Amino acid sequence: MHSPMEKVKEKAEIDEDIVQMAAFAKAMSHPVRMYILMKLSKMNACCYSGDLAEELQVSPSTLSQHFKELKHVGLIQNHMELPYIKYCINQKNWERARTMFYSLFE
Repeated sequence: MHSPMEKVKEKAEIDEDIVQMAAFAKAMSHPVRMYILMKLSKMNACCYSGDLAEELQVSPSTLSQHFKELKHVGLIQNHMELPYIKYCINQKNWERARTMFYSLFE
């Protein structure tokens, strides 16, 4: 079974960068995820998921799902410090996304 992005790519021979940019955009398409990315990118450090759950007033399970989506596309990464999980921007992919979106709006 092909994902929607794979189907589009097959039909139009879309460049891999465009497929990746669409995946980044989809992951960023929720206000909570945008907030998470903005917060982590401005911190220049990692933060614990529990801190953000309190700040955003969302349940830990809801926040975990948002982290999962961002991690799946590689915009963030986590570090286990049991019983806690720290999340950080994945600098390599963050720079890649920045460059891609800059070229889109250029």
